[in-house]
Amino acid sequence: MDGSRRSGRTTNLGLAVRHWFDAGAAPESGANSDGDRDHIDWLRALPFVLLHLACFAVIWVGVSPLAVSVAIALYVVRMFALTAFYHRYFSHKTFRTSRPVQFAFALIGASCAQRGPLWWAAHHRDHHRHADTPDDLHSPAQHGFFWSHAGWFLTPRAFRTDLARVPDLARFPELRWLDRYDTIVPLLLAALLYAAGSVLQHVAPHLQTSGAQLLVWGFVVSTVVLFHATVTINSLAHRFGSRRFDTPDDSRNNVWLALLTFGEGWHNNHHFFPGSARQGFRWWEVDLSWYGLRLLAALGLVHGLKPVPAWVLARARS
Repeated sequence: MDGSRRSGRTTNLGLAVRHWFDAGAAPESGANSDGDRDHIDWLRALPFVLLHLACFAVIWVGVSPLAVSVAIALYVVRMFALTAFYHRYFSHKTFRTSRPVQFAFALIGASCAQRGPLWWAAHHRDHHRHADTPDDLHSPAQHGFFWSHAGWFLTPRAFRTDLARVPDLARFPELRWLDRYDTIVPLLLAALLYAAGSVLQHVAPHLQTSGAQLLVWGFVVSTVVLFHATVTINSLAHRFGSRRFDTPDDSRNNVWLALLTFGEGWHNNHHFFPGSARQGFRWWEVDLSWYGLRLLAALGLVHGLKPVPAWVLARARS
């Protein structure tokens, strides 16, 4: 009996470690029943926990203007990749682009350590299908703040990518590869930051940085802040704000979340009409991702940005 238990623990640990690097390695561990599938798999979630604990390393690596600038720059670039491409392009197809540009922004999005583009889009499409019902895995109304914010995606039920939800994206082998090995990209980013900091420490000591400092600020701190900013749209944008449109869910418009997430905080707008590349429907609703997409369109990198139809604006309360 004891041998059987030890064997089971070893198997679960082995599967968890394999899933850290290969999301399609084997059936999910701890998913033998619906009850198991809805509990946090702490073995597989260990890198997520360690990433947060690593933020305390700022105490030892110190801070420099360069390190903070790199952290902010990577937040900006990666937030745009998440909002404009993972969300508005991969999840909702609100504009068109070429295959190389599609893959380039999929890579940037994967560097956020928020899984691959197919996983992200599949879960988001499922969210719109079941918003704020018991089948919505991250509804704060159904499951509470913590689960909505940082619990649901750590469960075996949420780990799998449902390719049936994203057949339009699954036809691209490079996206399927990236989705399966999504951990590779953030690890490469972390390694590049450490290498860059180490070089600068020797060739430009006046910048007062190091490999460890750029790793901690540019990757660890920036990625953790980016994660928590992104998931406020799950946990807070269905709780706090105004409702311009009558929708069957609890989505809200929140200007502070819109600023933090480059326009995603205009969430009630989005839930009423998710088919637009623009989520700030009024001119005064700041939507940084929309402005970025307009710039990419002017450069010829994207096209066919879907606007907000007149009938949608006519239904608005204000």
